[in-house]
Amino acid sequence: MTITTGIRLTPAVDVPESFVDDYVAVYKHLHANPELSAREFRTAEYIEAHLAGLGIESFRCGGTGVVGILKNGDGPVIGFRADTDGLPIAEQTGLDYASEATGTLPDGSTAPVMHGCGHDTHIAAALALASLLTERTDLWAGTLVLIFQPGEETAYGARAMINDGLWDRAPRPEVVLAQHVMPLGRDRLLIRGGHMASLADSWKITVHGRQAHGSQPEKSIDPIVAASSMVLRLQTIVSRELAPSTPAVVTVGTFHAGLKENIIPESAEFSVNVRTPDEETRTTVLAAIRRIISAEAAASAAPEPTITELNNFPRCYNDPASADRVIEAFTADFGADALIDAPLGMGSEDAGWLSDAIGVPGVFWAFGAFDPEFFEDGASPAGNHSPFFAPDARAAVLGGTGAALSGVLAYLGRN
Repeated sequence: MTITTGIRLTPAVDVPESFVDDYVAVYKHLHANPELSAREFRTAEYIEAHLAGLGIESFRCGGTGVVGILKNGDGPVIGFRADTDGLPIAEQTGLDYASEATGTLPDGSTAPVMHGCGHDTHIAAALALASLLTERTDLWAGTLVLIFQPGEETAYGARAMINDGLWDRAPRPEVVLAQHVMPLGRDRLLIRGGHMASLADSWKITVHGRQAHGSQPEKSIDPIVAASSMVLRLQTIVSRELAPSTPAVVTVGTFHAGLKENIIPESAEFSVNVRTPDEETRTTVLAAIRRIISAEAAASAAPEPTITELNNFPRCYNDPASADRVIEAFTADFGADALIDAPLGMGSEDAGWLSDAIGVPGVFWAFGAFDPEFFEDGASPAGNHSPFFAPDARAAVLGGTGAALSGVLAYLGRN
């Protein structure tokens, strides 16, 4: 491919219409063929084949992760992360390339799968970036480590790649960049220095009791009553144990107990998801959860509950100086009006592990890929994790690739 003038990605870089069309097709293929976390087998093969077609060497890492390495002479080394997994959601967008895929959940059941968080846009933009930089070697110098990371939705992938020797097998970067599509208007970018997302923890709590006939409650230790008391008391942690200025969320997302209305069951089970802004608050909230669960069990004369840690997400922290460097590039390329000073989000990300594991800065930002008409009269498009989440394919490719190029050239650009 030879890139000629045509569609503008940044003020200094144009691409032909055919380039955009090619990566819109890549995006639509990925959207129609999502895979669940840690099972991105076909996705990894597709990425490997695409990189090979560009003449870029790659290797597997962390199971279904793919790492591509682009070298162009002497210069800095930086990393760029694109996550690759889909979600167990039945797509309802009505798009002609909507997913009809299914996948197998950890419990062995079958579920519909959708790229309901936009990771397909991340892959397409990263592949388009690789294609562009392979052709336009005049733009940059140094080494770019492209990290196609699996399992972001389950906090599995970044840690799996690190444990599989990512930074022993790839050149160590001086910074790791990552981006995420959000329900924002096209040509909008959301970034700030400091915390960009929350830490997160998910636990499963099994409350043990004593089974009995429903007509003989005196012979039971009712785990449903005990678990219900726990659920209600957990709601007081944020409102009564944290300062009003401290953002935190404690959510009970599932509750399962019993098989028949006239049997007091032997156990009850619920799951809790916690979002906190920093390590100190995380420690406070998790300790409170353990204390309440233990105390409510004791109040019911029930055995100590079993707590199973399902997953946890690290901090997603933008090193202020590094974020300023990217913000300066974004401002020069897209104008100050394009930038949104991001508030702390209660969503979570595992990209922070990639940089924190080797003690280098990370920078994470969000880009928009929706037509302005979605935002008329105060409305907004369906957000991430919705069955109706549908970024505009062309805006996703142009916006995601343009932002990625601007961020990468903030470090590797010749000018």
